[in-house]
Amino acid sequence: MEKTLRDSAAMRWTALLLLAMAMFCSYIFMDILSPIKDLMLETRGWDSTAFGTMQGSEVFLNVFAFFLIFAGIILDKMGVRFTAVLSAAVMVVGALVKWYAVSDIFTNSSLATWFTHHLNYIPVFDELGVSPFYEGMPASAKFAACGFMIFGCGCEMAGITVSRGIVKWFKGREMALAMGSEMALARLGVATCMIFSPFFARLGGVVSVSRSVAFGVVLMCIALIMTIVYFFMDKKLDAQTGEAEEKDDPFRISDLGKILTDSGFWLVALLCVLYYSAIFPFQKYAVNMLQCNLTLTAPEAGSFWAGNSVTIVQYIIMLIVAATGFASNFQKKSVSKYCLLGISILSLIAYCYMGFMRQSAEAIFAVFPLLAVLITPILGSYVDHKGKAATMLILGSLLLIACHLTFAFVLPAFKDNAVGGIIIAYLTILVLGSSFSLVPASLWPSVPKLVDAKVIGSAYALIFWIQNIGLWLFPLLIGKVLDNTNPGITDPTQYNYTAPLVMLASLGVAALLLGLVLKVVDRKRGLGLEEPNIK
Repeated sequence: MEKTLRDSAAMRWTALLLLAMAMFCSYIFMDILSPIKDLMLETRGWDSTAFGTMQGSEVFLNVFAFFLIFAGIILDKMGVRFTAVLSAAVMVVGALVKWYAVSDIFTNSSLATWFTHHLNYIPVFDELGVSPFYEGMPASAKFAACGFMIFGCGCEMAGITVSRGIVKWFKGREMALAMGSEMALARLGVATCMIFSPFFARLGGVVSVSRSVAFGVVLMCIALIMTIVYFFMDKKLDAQTGEAEEKDDPFRISDLGKILTDSGFWLVALLCVLYYSAIFPFQKYAVNMLQCNLTLTAPEAGSFWAGNSVTIVQYIIMLIVAATGFASNFQKKSVSKYCLLGISILSLIAYCYMGFMRQSAEAIFAVFPLLAVLITPILGSYVDHKGKAATMLILGSLLLIACHLTFAFVLPAFKDNAVGGIIIAYLTILVLGSSFSLVPASLWPSVPKLVDAKVIGSAYALIFWIQNIGLWLFPLLIGKVLDNTNPGITDPTQYNYTAPLVMLASLGVAALLLGLVLKVVDRKRGLGLEEPNIK
């Protein structure tokens, strides 16, 4: 039998790398303005409400125009490779619009004047309180929101496409490892964004927020090139196998009744929206929250810690932390395993020390995904072989509550302690990152146990749609709560973040209660959530 590209480990992993790097680039652009929220206020006049409204706009069309459902239909009809290229092209268009919106060229343009005087009232949406714009919203924020909406359509389309592509290339092979690797690389995009967005914004001593977004646009163009290369690899694979592209059953309206009357579906969907709403919107404000709750003193001008080279060195160390930590999970020899783990831990300590010396909130929060990269394969393997998925959901919710309450009440108490505050920040961020691994590792593999196999595709589409409602709503809510609880504050490093953090912790409490209910339902209905996936 003739060997295909899929039979070659090198070709399989090359295909994965192309898809994973496209997601890595999209994760960077997704939060490109998050670490420079303070600069957006200073240079573009965006208050927290404008910032939050713009950030929430990413999923607006997915939620209210049901684009997420259409993306599934496009994927079903057109296949993986076409949809991969289309999603990357849509993201590039959205990224270019967002770049133009925050550039100096836009500031005095006729388009800026138009946006100032228009889109201040959107019929129906204003009445319902869900409009993506409002009167008084800066023109640059409105236009950036339009670009981010377009980007969000492509990003969600890419997310479901990459999963399908991995299944196609790795079915019957090391699929769990492939999916874990893709997730780990994508999450490194968050850390990359936190480090390099402020770096480009302040490059050369002149602040320019458009430089950060331009950096993101370049990455999205690279992502497009990678999906085009993948297109030809995938096409060659189909020519070798003579197979038509694998397609799921399309989303059907008739499935809705069966899904919406299933209590298991609602438990998973609500857990998903609660948990992710407490994480992703928080990422968009986390750097500014640290700026407000830590005493950070800029390093002496001209020193190594104040220069540009330290950013590159720190990023290289971060990659060593991630690579050695992730690789340690797959070593059969204990000597190799613990050597790699030791290198990862020592590199993490070095990274944290450099973040402290730089006195940089962005570099401090960038540790967020590092522990997740290390433990995601461990947790996935544990659920596969030992089970306890419902217990993991409860533990993840407890950690989430503890972290947000620590940020709300403990961290501000250490504001005058330059060393203690940063140590608490590092530990809390790392634990929050690990809780971020607990839930996906246990939640997603549980869905097939809770929902009828005949409607699993439709159920996933609905769960993602419900999740997007939270990802739209909570960045906007955090911004409004911040402005309402900090009247008259003009310095972006002086906000009191207690109220938004308590709100996010309450999402964790609700998730905890649902997790306990899920455990009871599992025991009564014999769903097998606590049982291993591999028997």
